[in-house]
Amino acid sequence: MTNTRRFHILLVEDSPTDRLIAVQALKSAPVQTDLHFAEDGVEALAYLRGPRDAENVRPDLILLDLNLPRKDGRAVLREIKSDDDLRLIPVVVLTTSNAHEDVRGAYALHANSYMTKPVDFSEFARSLSDLVNYWSEVVTLPMR
Repeated sequence: MTNTRRFHILLVEDSPTDRLIAVQALKSAPVQTDLHFAEDGVEALAYLRGPRDAENVRPDLILLDLNLPRKDGRAVLREIKSDDDLRLIPVVVLTTSNAHEDVRGAYALHANSYMTKPVDFSEFARSLSDLVNYWSEVVTLPMR
């Protein structure tokens, strides 16, 4: 069953090139998405903890780079997963590192998935679609 609900994604990425690649991949996914952006860890946490309105909605998914200025992705992931209001938001680490310690470390901090860049567009779109459908059909998401 395909979901027609709009899926809000927070993309935490400091590289304009990688941000553009992720945007293009998301456009090819068979799900309707609204993208929100943060360029560093401080901005991401401010967005997540900020007041909710039409411009600042709670994301259904966070795509998180590990190597970020001001506060790296590991620290952001640690804070998200230790915050009772944020910890259930799925976090997909989307980074260039395939180092065993980074992968293991991300999962130790309760990342929901780990993908290395550059990402295969079709694989990424398919994975996102599967995640959206699973999360929307099996897990109850908060209503907007």
